[in-house]
Amino acid sequence: MQQSLLFLGDIGGSELILIMVVILVFFGANKIPELARGLGKGIREFKDASSEIRNEFERAGQQPQQPYNNQNSGYNPNPGYNPNFPPQNAVPHDPYAAQPSHGYEPHPAAEAPADQPYVAPVLPPNLAPEGTQPRQPYSPPSV
Repeated sequence: MQQSLLFLGDIGGSELILIMVVILVFFGANKIPELARGLGKGIREFKDASSEIRNEFERAGQQPQQPYNNQNSGYNPNPGYNPNFPPQNAVPHDPYAAQPSHGYEPHPAAEAPADQPYVAPVLPPNLAPEGTQPRQPYSPPSV
């Protein structure tokens, strides 16, 4: 009983009885259970809301879960293959060997023949409607 009444501070037994009598006089014996029920509901809603807010803050402070990593599992679909060790009959890599062709050939027009002179590309015509002037760059008025 002592712990539940800590919020009352220095209120003694006689002051508590006086408060109960005043409540009984103002509200009557029939209204006191309804008041207590309403007070209990209010306190319960307050506790639920505060615990929900506290849980949201705790969840926000936690690190996100790491996604499942298949490399750390014990299942190996290809048990004879280990990416860390080359096969026993593997040929060592020669960095100076001819590189294999990747199948890409540059377009013949990309290489300009030496006998033809360079021609500048043609710019598209001005597509602005007639009677309009091209936009001039902004220059602040001089004072």
